[in-house]
Order: sequence, then C-alpha cells, then structure tokens
Amino acid sequence: MEGKVEGGDVLVVGGGVVGVCVAYYLARAGRRVRLVERGEVCSGCSHGNAGLLVPSHSVPLAAPGVVAKSLKWMFNPASPFYIKPRLDWELLSWLWRFNRACNRRQVQRAMPLIRDLSMASLRLYDELAADGTEFGLEHKGVLMLYKTEAGLREQVADGKAMGEFGIEARELSLSEISELSPNLTVDALGGVYYPQDGHVTPMQLVPEIARRAQEMGVEVHTHTEVLAFERSGARISRVVTTRGDFTPEEVVLTAGSWSGVLARELGLRLPIQGGKGYSITFKRPLEAPSLPIVCGEAKIGVTPMIDALRFAGTLELAGLDLTISRQRVAAVLSGVPLYLPDLKPEEMELVEIWRGLRPCTPDGLPFLGRARHIDNLTVAAGHAMIGVSLGPITGKLVAEVVSGEKPSIDLDLLKVDRYA
Repeated sequence: MEGKVEGGDVLVVGGGVVGVCVAYYLARAGRRVRLVERGEVCSGCSHGNAGLLVPSHSVPLAAPGVVAKSLKWMFNPASPFYIKPRLDWELLSWLWRFNRACNRRQVQRAMPLIRDLSMASLRLYDELAADGTEFGLEHKGVLMLYKTEAGLREQVADGKAMGEFGIEARELSLSEISELSPNLTVDALGGVYYPQDGHVTPMQLVPEIARRAQEMGVEVHTHTEVLAFERSGARISRVVTTRGDFTPEEVVLTAGSWSGVLARELGLRLPIQGGKGYSITFKRPLEAPSLPIVCGEAKIGVTPMIDALRFAGTLELAGLDLTISRQRVAAVLSGVPLYLPDLKPEEMELVEIWRGLRPCTPDGLPFLGRARHIDNLTVAAGHAMIGVSLGPITGKLVAEVVSGEKPSIDLDLLKVDRYA
C-alpha cells in the first residue's frame, strides 16, 4: 500500500484521555511515539463525560445487587440503565459474565486496586497542574444527594464500606448540605459527601495533555482509522490505516469501546460493551453549584466546569450505536430539577447535547498490560465510567510495561487475556 509511514517506535491507537496520557508518559520515558485517532483528539467519551475524579467510585460496575436493580430498569428506555433489545451473542455472553462477576468476593478483590489507581491518578493530576497544564482541576469533593430514605441508607452503608478501604465519606443533613453549597436550593432528605474526590473540565484536559505530548515530540495523526493489523509470527509488523501504513516496534491499543473489535483482528478476546451515556452542557449560570453533585436515585451528575455546567448520566447497552434517544435526554433534563430546583434547563443557555460509548467490561475492571500471545502489543481499554479518573495512572503504567519495568501497581486483576 502507498503511504507507508516510517519511524516512531510506539504507535498508540486511540486519542481519548487514556490514549493521550499513554502517549504523554511514553514520551516522558524517552520513547518516540505516534498516536492515531479515527476522529479528532477527545472526540469520543473523553469529551462529554462528567469530568469526575472519583476514588469514591472504587466499587466496580459489577457488584452484588446490581443485577436485581437493573432488572427493574433495563427495559424502560427512560431509566438510568437500559438494554436495547437485540439478538446479539456478544451481548448475551457479556451479560452472563457480568452476572457471574456480581459477587462480594470480586468486589473485595477489586476495590483496593481501583482505590489505589484512583489515588495515584489524583497525585499525577496534581503534578500535571503544577507543571502549568490548565484543565480546571479542583479538589472540592463530590456530593451525593438522595430524596428517599432507602437511597440515603444505601449510600450511607456504601460510605461506611468505603471507609474500610481508606475512602472518607461524611453523611450530611440538609442544613449541612446548604452550608457546603449555600448558593443553591436543594430538595433532598440528605446526602453523603466524599471530600477526596475532584473534578476537571474534560474537553480542555485531553487536548491540553495532547499538546504537552506533542511538545515532547509525539506525532498526532487525526482522522486516521486503523483498518488492519499484519503479523509476523508473534509480533505486529504493520498497522494499516486510512492514512497509510505504520511499522512500529510497539503497539498500544487504547481505542475505548472499539478496542474489542480491533482486538479480534489479532485473535484477542476483549469482551467490551459500549455503555452509551448522555450529557447536556450549558453555559455556566450564575447560580451554578460550587462542587459536583450526583442526584442519587436518578444517577445524574451535575458538574461545574471552567465556563460550563454539565448534566451527565444514564447507561444504555446498545452496542456501537451512537444514535441519540430524545427520551433519555429528556430524562436527564427533567431529573436534575427534582433535586436542584434552581437549575431550570429551559432558562439556561444550551451549548451541546452529547452521547458517547463508555467501554464496559463484564467485571468492571479495565484491561491493562501485555497481550500474552502478541509480543509487542499492550492494551489499555475498558475503563467504563472512570476513564478520566484513571487516565494519568493508566498512561504511567503503560509506559512502565512497554519499557520493560515492573509496574508500580500490581496489574494481576487487569490481565488482558483473562477472558481468553
């Protein structure tokens, strides 16, 4: 094929938050890096997410009780969790594995790891900000609001469980909530506050890290879609794209919900389902909350950003379908005022209605590490709703793996071939 691209010893496939962090930390480690992205950098999930940095979300998506809750919601198109009805063997297999992973033993194994990854990532975000990277980093915590006794009791119990793993949680009365966010009316019974959490402005974060990586020599190729991988024995010898062929020494797959599709080319099974999420972004109003708030029962996050206010929520297993459901958008818009009556969408200036596919694995843990049967492939995918939260530490760990160093965090639970 014409257009062969020479040079660069590591090729990163995917330009979301994980991909740009991988490229950045590889460049810091002295590697020559190229990054290819099928659209623009930060055009997928990394653009429209809630921007939360959440050690408080150390419970994996697959947890006891989740299946029972999901059964109540899954066929209601306006619910927080929805499965688009379809005959799909990959989906059925994923759901079977998800059900098996929803047990206490799995959670007890996964929580310390997710906590360690989250806390390490927070420290790396502080380092990035200290170096002059501006992306709206704030350490104000996250407040979970609840309108029902059952919801509040469940979150208080979750908070106590978090405390056993070193994650601070404080139950707050309505008056204490008013002190925390005095400029906003709250309609709730109470809440739980996680002071160690933080937030960023993701649509500024990802391009800024990409810019920093480019300053260190990383070449970014946008609108460059991977079509095929060619192998020579146990190595990838060529990566065929819409903008020419690449011949890297190492390949890192960070393609989010599309990682499983690309991995099939290499005989690698990565069961990843695209969990469609929605966000609605407004120009930041004068009466915006001072910290991120999660409307508990509705599963909707409200995040103040540099110059915006974002409502984000819902999880829809719909394959790689990117169509927008107006019903689900309406559910997000109508859900927020039930908790925060001052935030009236019809009175705010709309910036964007967005949807994207979070890459969800059956056990709620990402794939991170070397592929067993391909010597020069490293995978970093499947971060579900905490990709932004874990972006920097994922980048650092990949750089360690590619450089042949012992990872600074044990990656045993994140093995790439655990569903082989």
